[in-house]
Amino acid sequence: MAGILDKEYSQYWETVVQTMLDGLMIVDPEGVILSVNNAMEQLTGYSQEELIGRSCEILNCDSCFGALARGGDKHCALFKDKVVRNRRCTLSKKDGRPVYVIKNAAILRDKDGIVVGGVETLADCTELVAKEEVISSLRKELAIEDSFEGIIGKSMTMQKVFDLIRSAAQSDAPVIIYGDSGTGKELVAAAIHRLGSRHKGPFIKVNCAALNESLLESELFGHVKGAFTGADRTRMGRFEAANYGDIFLDEIGDLPLSTQAKLLRVLQEKEIEKVGDHTPIRVDVRVLSATNKDLNKLMAEERFRDDLYYRIGVIPIYLPPLRDRPEDIPLLIEAFIQRIHIKTRKPIQGIDKDALGLLSRYEWPGNVRELINVIEYAFVLCTGEEILPSHLPVTIIGGSQSFSVGRPAGRSQRDSDDRETLLEALKQTHGNKSDAARLLGISRVTLWKRLKAHGIQVEKTVQR
Repeated sequence: MAGILDKEYSQYWETVVQTMLDGLMIVDPEGVILSVNNAMEQLTGYSQEELIGRSCEILNCDSCFGALARGGDKHCALFKDKVVRNRRCTLSKKDGRPVYVIKNAAILRDKDGIVVGGVETLADCTELVAKEEVISSLRKELAIEDSFEGIIGKSMTMQKVFDLIRSAAQSDAPVIIYGDSGTGKELVAAAIHRLGSRHKGPFIKVNCAALNESLLESELFGHVKGAFTGADRTRMGRFEAANYGDIFLDEIGDLPLSTQAKLLRVLQEKEIEKVGDHTPIRVDVRVLSATNKDLNKLMAEERFRDDLYYRIGVIPIYLPPLRDRPEDIPLLIEAFIQRIHIKTRKPIQGIDKDALGLLSRYEWPGNVRELINVIEYAFVLCTGEEILPSHLPVTIIGGSQSFSVGRPAGRSQRDSDDRETLLEALKQTHGNKSDAARLLGISRVTLWKRLKAHGIQVEKTVQR
C-alpha cells in the first residue's frame, strides 16, 4: 500500500514540476545535470536528452564562471554559496544567443546531512532586461548635453531658437514657426506646449494641407448631425477638443480663403460654430502655426489674408535648414543611431568617419527628416557595428549634387534643380511616390504639390 502511495506521490510532483513556467534543473555535487523540466528545454533550446548527463557548464552561466574566477573550488556557484536568491544571470541558449534569467537555488542533502546535489529554478527575464536597456538608452538620449526638449543642436542658430522657444512658452500669444519641410516645426510646437502655462491641457495637431476644404472645416470646428451627407452624428472639432490647451495648425499657408475667414473669427471672438449650426461655442485655445511657405508672397497674390497673418504671427520663430548648421549633423546622427538601435535591436553602435564625412558634406534638401531616413536605410544594410559609406543611399554616395537644392542665383535655376531632384527620386524608386517622398525627406502631400507645380505625371513611368 505504501509503495502505491509513494508512486502516486511521485507522479503528482512530476506533474507539478513539468507544468511550472520557470525552468527547473537538478544537478549532482559535481555539476552534472540529473533532471530538467519542460520549461528548461524551452528556455535553453536543448532537449532533456542533450542536457541530462552533461555538466552544467554547457549553459555558460556567467554567475558560476564568476564564482570560479574569484577562487571558488566548485564550478557551480551554488555549492560555494550554499544558496542562491534572486540572482540575475546570463545563460547561453543552444543557438548561442544569450538568455537572461533570475536564478534561485538550494543544495539538497540526504537524511544524514550529506550534500547530494542542488536544485535551481530559472525565470526568464529577457524582456525585463530589454526594457531596462531601452530606458537606459532613452535616458542617455535625453541627457545629450546639446539638446533642448528633445531638439538636438549646439549651433548658434539653434541656441537662438531655443531661447525663442523659452520666451514664447511664457506668453499666451499666437506663435508661427517658419521652416523648410523636415526641419522640426512640430517638435518646436510641442516644446512650446510642454513649457507653457497650458501644458496640463491638450495639444491638438491639424495638418491643414492633408484635407480638402469641406473636411477641413468639419475637422477644425466640428459638425452637427445632418449637416451634410454622411454626417450621421454630431462631432466635436479640433478647436473644441483643444479647449484650455494648444492647437497646432501645420502648413497653415495651405488653408483655403473661406476657412481663413472662419479661423480669423475664432481668434478674434474666441468662439466657434459647428458646421450646420449657428450656436456659438466659447473656446480658450492658443494657436501655434507652422508653414514652409512665404506668407508675404501669398498675401501679395491675395491667397492669404493680411488680417489673419497679423493675428497668427505675433511671435515668429524661424528654423534654419540643416545645411546651415553642419556642426549639428554628428550630434543628430549619434542620437538617431541610438534611437533606431533601440527599435531594431541591431548591434550598430556608431558610424565610420568616411561615412560621417559624406553626410556632413551633403546639402540635405529634406533636412532632419531626410537624415533620419538615411540612418534608417543604413540600418537595413549594415550587418556590423559601424555604418560604412557602402551602407548609405546612392544619393549620398554620389555626392550632394544629385539632390542639392543649394542657393542658386536665379529662380529658374532653382526650379530646374527642384524638377531634376523630383525626377531623380522617382527614377530611383521606380515611380513609387511614397518611397520617393521618404527618400527626399518630405511628406506625400508636399511631394504631390511639387509634382503638380512642375507638371510631372507619375504613372507606370515618369513623364517629363
